[in-house]
Formats: sequence, structure tokens, C-alpha cells
Amino acid sequence: MKNALAIDVGGTKIYSAIINQNGEIISDIEKISTPKYYDDILSVFKNIIKKYENEVDIIAFSTCGAVNNDNTRILGSTGNIAKGYPSTNFQSLSRRPVFLENDANCAAWAEYKIGASKSCLHSVMLTLGTGVGGGIIVGGKLLKGKNGAAGEMHFKMRTDKHRKCTCGSWDCFEIYCSGTGLKLTGEELSGNPKITTYEIIDGMKSGDELMSKIFSRWQNDILEGIIGLANLFDPDVVVLSGSMAQFVNTDYLTEAVNKEIVTTPTRVVKAKAGNYSGMIGAALLAFEKYKG
Repeated sequence: MKNALAIDVGGTKIYSAIINQNGEIISDIEKISTPKYYDDILSVFKNIIKKYENEVDIIAFSTCGAVNNDNTRILGSTGNIAKGYPSTNFQSLSRRPVFLENDANCAAWAEYKIGASKSCLHSVMLTLGTGVGGGIIVGGKLLKGKNGAAGEMHFKMRTDKHRKCTCGSWDCFEIYCSGTGLKLTGEELSGNPKITTYEIIDGMKSGDELMSKIFSRWQNDILEGIIGLANLFDPDVVVLSGSMAQFVNTDYLTEAVNKEIVTTPTRVVKAKAGNYSGMIGAALLAFEKYKG
């Protein structure tokens, strides 16, 4: 059985571990805070690879940012990591084959292979965190688009330029349905610019009327987005992952979505592949690409 060294690169943390062809983590998981400067990030990569290169058959990166269809480089700016990172020549980092894929796509693939959407040929995964990531699987294959940038959750939720999104545009799904979106909804409904997502969640759980109203508005924004995605892709299942997904009522969303969509019935479920789905998905995708 072949093994991959999987490296998950985020704006704040870099995780690494050895993963086998079954998607099992067979080594200790190492975690390093993402350095602020590009040269230091490169040094982290080189040190990790030097340590494990002789024990694996392939190097698999799960990364922030869109990745080209050859799985060799990042397209454009990632925004939440050191300047220069997108220019990384990943293939030069190892004498082993080096594979690269967007982190949300990797997580979606892990769910498809071993998690909540296992064996479902058509699925949409939403990662609800500080922002919103997306991965779409159609016919058992990742939807990548003509250059590799498909699956970005920046479609419009309204048209009156109410909220400026992190992408520079206005009123995208992400700026309403992320953790950041929950805080902004809280600010608008409470009039308190210092309100936190923790206050909203804790208040909702304890039955506070205002906090419950804020949370309900946020959850219904997620609902509206899922309705649109379900109508576009007719998925077997919509998988919710990320730190904010744990608070969402998937039974409510499933019932409400199926009342609205014009496509066939779907399900909304929470992810099962775990916190390291990015690494697992990267490894499994790499094995698919380098089957020989």
C-alpha cells in the first residue's frame, strides 16, 4: 500500500501527516503556526518534506486558494497568507511527485470517499468558518471549471450593496453565511458593534429572544444559499463542515430546502471526515492522479 505525506496549508496553521490509500492517518499529526513571511513558509515545507520524504510515495498539499487543473500551482492571490505564496514552485520541493489542490475541494473529496457523502456521486460541500469554502462533486468528479477556480461561494444574496465582501464585491453568500456574517447580522439586529459570535451562540442556546432571532436570520441566509445550489446542481446531499457548521440545524434545513427547490429531493448533513479532511482528501486525490 502506498503512503502520502499530506500537508494542509491554511492562513493560521500548517498540518502534516502520513496518510495511506484507505484515507487513514498512520503517523503523528504535526501542527505549526503559519509563518508571516513567505521564505519562512518555504522553510517549513522543506523541513517537513526532508523529514518524511523517504517514507512516502507522494507529497499532497491541501491549500488555501484556487488551484489549476494540472494540480501544480495556485491561481492568483489567496489573501490570508504571506505575499508571494501563490508563486511557490511546489514541484521543486521534492523528488517525489507533488500534488496540489484547494482545501475545500480536498475536504469535499474526503467526505465523498470516507465521510458524510460517501458513494454519493453528486454533492455540494460548504465549509462554514471565518469565511465560506466550497467543493462540488458532479458524477463522482470534482467540478473544477475551465482553469480550476470553480466552487467559490461568492454568488449574490441581494443587490443593494448592503455588505462589502472580503473578495471586494458586494453581498456575496460568504459575507452572510460565514462566522463573520453571523457577527455582522448580530451587529445589525442588536445595534451593538462589539457583539461576538460566542455571545450569539450562547444566547441562542439559552433561549435569549434577540440572540435566537439573530441566529435564525443567519441560518435562513444559509438556507437561501443551499436552495440556489440545490437547484443548480441537483445533489444527493449538501454537506456542512467547518467550525460554524456544528451549530446549524440540518433537519430544519433539509425540510425547508425540499419545500422550496424545483429539483429532486436532497439532504443537508454535517461532515463526518473530521478536522483533518483537507489532508485526507489531498492524499486520496493524489493517489487517484498518480495511480501508476
